[in-house]
Amino acid sequence: MAIKTFREALNEALMQEMERDQRVVLMGEDVRGGSGGSAKDVEAYGGVLGVTKGLWGRFGSSRVIDTPITESALLGMAAGSAVTGLRPVADLMFMDFFGVSHDMLYNQAAKFRYMFGGKAKTPMVVRGMIGAGYGAGAQHSQSPYNIFATTPGLKVVVPSSPYDAKGLLIQAIRDDDPVVFCEHKTLYKLEGEVPDEPYTIPFGMARYTREGDDVTIIALAAMVHQANAVADKLAAEGISVEVVDPRTISPLDEEGILESVDWTGRVVVVDESAARVGFAHDVAALIASKGFRSLKAPIELVTPPHTPVPFAPSLEQAWLPNAARIEAAVRKVLEA
Repeated sequence: MAIKTFREALNEALMQEMERDQRVVLMGEDVRGGSGGSAKDVEAYGGVLGVTKGLWGRFGSSRVIDTPITESALLGMAAGSAVTGLRPVADLMFMDFFGVSHDMLYNQAAKFRYMFGGKAKTPMVVRGMIGAGYGAGAQHSQSPYNIFATTPGLKVVVPSSPYDAKGLLIQAIRDDDPVVFCEHKTLYKLEGEVPDEPYTIPFGMARYTREGDDVTIIALAAMVHQANAVADKLAAEGISVEVVDPRTISPLDEEGILESVDWTGRVVVVDESAARVGFAHDVAALIASKGFRSLKAPIELVTPPHTPVPFAPSLEQAWLPNAARIEAAVRKVLEA
């Protein structure tokens, strides 16, 4: 099986789906990679981090559409084209920018199927970068997947590996409902085995990246790799840690999470989204309400502080959940 980066896996998914289905169109700011010069110059980069490189040259301006700098118009265009027969993939660039365009998702696309008695389909994907760690400042470093998950009608995907990125993006493009696809910017260079042929990964199916008996760590995106590192380190001490990556948070694999909790009885949830009302709190509530009898210790949450993401690199690293804090949480639940 070929080794590909997270970025290459996403690019391949887009290219294969655009080749398979003429209704798939890509739209966003700078998805071609530029706005002038020769075709080679225009496509030299391919989006802000190179995910869409090569697509404009292959499919042309009618299917790879550079839009003005107006996110509300971009998502309005995506929602309208989806409900009238296309399958758009809208590149929001930084997911933080949803704030100026959320009405199109929250009040429009997410509700079309319900408002029209199940007769309307809205097969659109909104791609965007999430996550801190690049020193990009408070408006370019957030992970607001928890906000999207609160909206009925939206599906929310948060992959952690190149394999998952390709399979989940193809699944998202083929889905008949709006999907918010969150890509952690620190993972774009991550390498892993990815099949050349198209494949899908069903939504609502968690992946166990480590199997263990003593403690369950539940994590998303870049935090999965921090959790894996802790699991590997503690294994040398005879501490057996299971790591669960939900991959999608709406739908959420409640059964897969509760099965692990029932097995280990101790839980640490790691979440980059929010210190209040975040993904970690949702999972903790799920476990407390449906898996309480399995618990041998209180649930531990590892989240950022309730502040904007700092710009200073040293402060940003202190703000982020990390392996040391995860390890301390694991030891705490074991001592309890």
